[in-house]
Amino acid sequence: MKQTLHRANTRGRASFGWLESYHSFSFGHYHDPNRMQFGALRVLNDDRVAPGRGFDTHSHRNMEIISIPLKGDLEHRDSMGNTSVIRAGDVQVMSAGKGVAHSEYNKNPDRDVAFLQIWVLPDRAEVEPRYAQVSLEPESLKNRWHKVLGPRGKSEELWIHQDAWFHMGDFDAGQDIAYTLKDPRHGLYIFVIEGTVSVGGETLQRRDGMGVEGTEAVSMRILEPGRILLMEVPLAG
Repeated sequence: MKQTLHRANTRGRASFGWLESYHSFSFGHYHDPNRMQFGALRVLNDDRVAPGRGFDTHSHRNMEIISIPLKGDLEHRDSMGNTSVIRAGDVQVMSAGKGVAHSEYNKNPDRDVAFLQIWVLPDRAEVEPRYAQVSLEPESLKNRWHKVLGPRGKSEELWIHQDAWFHMGDFDAGQDIAYTLKDPRHGLYIFVIEGTVSVGGETLQRRDGMGVEGTEAVSMRILEPGRILLMEVPLAG
């Protein structure tokens, strides 16, 4: 089993006053040829936006964009006519396809908003842009892997144009858990949102990430309670 470890304190950083962002992979002014992507997983940004501030309208094309709020209220507007607010417990997906413009703002005047912005390379180009979001029930994540999204045609709720599967769970300390890949040719990227977990002889803490490949299943032990995000993606991204 091959392991690629990304400690939280080795991530790229962008600080603009209104935005504090940490990049697990090359993004913007942060460029590391050894950290361009993990298979089809191209971007994993850990963003914190100041009250009332945000990203002005900008465009994307041929990318699957997933937003997972961690705290606060994030307002989304796009050129497809969608206006929504996503909060902790929600997951948002936008297929940029032929091209879409959108903005994201912290709707709160008195507190930060924090969210993960994730980009996955699609398995087809120039699709019609689309938008979707769901709310996760807290009980569905308790000490188990809950499917957040899957591939087009294989996931009833959230789906993207890629043979990728995202799972998330909230685990108590002392739990021994495992994940079996949908396709053993895929890779699995483990991201610790909160807590501490032991994987493959390594101890991963808050915001650490690890890519795993060459295995059909991964076993973990939860050392401190927290939330873990798993992203299974094709390695030929």
